[in-house]
Amino acid sequence: MLYLVFMEKQDARSLPPEAQEALRLRAVQAVLHGETQTAVAKTFGLARGSVARWMHIYRKDGMKALKGARRGRRKQIQLKPWQAAQTVRTITDHCPDQVKLPWVLWTRDAVTQLIKERFGITISRWTAGRYLKRWGMTPQKPAKRALEQNPEAVQRWLDTEYPAIHAAAKSEQAEIHWGDEMGIRSDHQSGRTWGKKGKTPVVPTTGQRFSCNMISTITNRGALRFMIYRKRFTSDVFITFLRRLIGSLDHKIYLILDNHSVHRARKVRRWLEKHKEQIAVFYLPAYSPELNPDELLNNDVKNNASKSRRPRNRQELEENVRYYLRISRKRPGIVKKFFHGGKVAYAA
Repeated sequence: MLYLVFMEKQDARSLPPEAQEALRLRAVQAVLHGETQTAVAKTFGLARGSVARWMHIYRKDGMKALKGARRGRRKQIQLKPWQAAQTVRTITDHCPDQVKLPWVLWTRDAVTQLIKERFGITISRWTAGRYLKRWGMTPQKPAKRALEQNPEAVQRWLDTEYPAIHAAAKSEQAEIHWGDEMGIRSDHQSGRTWGKKGKTPVVPTTGQRFSCNMISTITNRGALRFMIYRKRFTSDVFITFLRRLIGSLDHKIYLILDNHSVHRARKVRRWLEKHKEQIAVFYLPAYSPELNPDELLNNDVKNNASKSRRPRNRQELEENVRYYLRISRKRPGIVKKFFHGGKVAYAA
C-alpha cells in the first residue's frame, strides 16, 4: 500500500478541515494494515503523539469519531419574544426569593435558573448577561423599602394627601418644610481613598466613639433650618426646635414629618395647638423615608461633613457638622437639588 511521504513534520491544524479528516483516516488505516505508529508518523510527517491519540479515539468510538466536527460558533438558543417579555416582567416586578429562587438579588446566575425552570432552556451566565444588556438592564445598587410599608397609603399620599396640603399651603401663603432628625457617629466611614493595589490604605482615627444629633427642615426653594443637640431626642428638644423655627420666619409653616413617636407626643400636640396660627404639622405614610427630601440632606451631611477633617472629639464633630450646614444654607441651589431625586421629585 502506497502513502504520501512528507519530508518534514507538519502542523495538521494548518490544513483545511477536509484534509485533516483525510489525514486522520489514512493514518489510522495504515496502522490497522500493520504499520507501526512510529512508522506512520514518519511517513506522513506527523508527531507520533497525534497518531497515538487518533488510534485511541478509533478504539473508543470507531472510525466515525475521526471525522471532522462542524466548525464555527455554536448556534445559540434564542428566547422567543413572549419568553423574553415574561422574563423581563418577572425581574422588574419580583425579587428572586419571591419566585422561589435561592437568591435575594437578581444576578446572571439567578436569571439563568429562572429561564431554565420556567422554559426548560439552558443558557450560560454570559448569555444571560447579554440578554440583560439587550433588555436595557444594568447592575445597580438597590433601594431599600420596609416590608411594613403600605403601597396603597403611599399612592394615596402622592395622589391625594400631598396635593391637598400643597393647595392649602398656597391658599394660606404658608411655606412647606420637610423635617427629620438623625444622629452622626464619629466612626462613620464614607468615601474612598487611593492606595497601592493589594494594600488597603489606613486612615488614622481615634479609638473613642462619640456622636452628635441634628434636626433640620428644608424647602424646595432652598431654605434650610437646623439645630445641633447632644441630648436624646425628646418632646422638649423637638419643641425647642419648633420654637426657633417659627421665630425665624414671619409666615405660617406647613411642616411634614415622619411618624416618630416624639412627633406625635401629647406634649408636642398641646404645643402645636397653642401655635396653630403659626405652624401646622402633617405626617408621611408609615415606613416611607424615601418620600422625605430631608433624608437626602441627612445622607449628604453624613458623607461629607467630616470628609476633609477627622474629628478627634465630640466638639470637633459638632463644629464640622455645623460648619457644613451653614455652608449649605448659604447655597440654596444645593438644597434645591435634594428635591430632584426620583422618589421626592413630587415635592419639587
